[in-house]
Amino acid sequence: MKPFPNNKITQDNSIGILGIPLDKNSSFMQGPAKAPEQIRAGYFCDSSNLWSENGLDLGSLENLYDLGDICFDDDTNDMQKITDSVKQWLDQGCDLICLGGDHSVTFPVVDAWAQKHRDLNILHLDAHADLYHELDKNPWSHASPFARIMEKRLARRLVQAGIRTLNHHQREQAAKFKVEIHEMKDGNAWLENLRFDGPVYLSIDMDCLDPAFAPGVSHHEPGGMTSREVIDIIHHFNGRLVGADIVETNPVRDIHSMTSMVAAKFLKEVVARIHQDTLKHE
Repeated sequence: MKPFPNNKITQDNSIGILGIPLDKNSSFMQGPAKAPEQIRAGYFCDSSNLWSENGLDLGSLENLYDLGDICFDDDTNDMQKITDSVKQWLDQGCDLICLGGDHSVTFPVVDAWAQKHRDLNILHLDAHADLYHELDKNPWSHASPFARIMEKRLARRLVQAGIRTLNHHQREQAAKFKVEIHEMKDGNAWLENLRFDGPVYLSIDMDCLDPAFAPGVSHHEPGGMTSREVIDIIHHFNGRLVGADIVETNPVRDIHSMTSMVAAKFLKEVVARIHQDTLKHE
């Protein structure tokens, strides 16, 4: 992964890693703003290597860039700054993987992606549907990004999996926006029949995992996915992956960097999948 390239990408079909260290919209506890640094450390940790499971040497990629982190201050319109920053890189032809931060960052990221792909599909892995109209009187809450996305019609299709916390309000929201939800209690047969027409954006909330696999998240919700199940989804869903985010890792709650290492593993497999899908569509 090359270092920050001074605001200009020089390689065709580039993939960029952009940190979004924002957690002020978290409802329970803060900490995910510390995650991008920890996930990068896990990515390069000598306890593993830079090979993906499909046999790609990530260390050899000339078109993979570390774009650094977005810097926030008290006078910033955070949502607009994220959209503008992401759009800057997308306009240069760079496919982005964003490291949160809490899940509120997904709305402004997708806002930028939707300006590039009017037919964008979203695959969302999470314990929570994040469809609240607002939470704690905050419309930008990390519990609300997909309500904002669907209100603005930024995605033509939203598929959610791993969900295990639906309440009455979120079921109503899902029906209103025609969200396809695969609850954890119903098993994973849905993956065999999942097909996307058009580009796919993948949003991975680390609490889609059972807390046994990801203790370093703010919201422990038992009964979740295994690391293997998430990796299999990254590898096998039918569609062209163009971008992704990995959010809600909370180093404050992590144990021996376990969750950061899992997030780094997902990052490696997502990079490999985007690279693979790009080559197929050249």
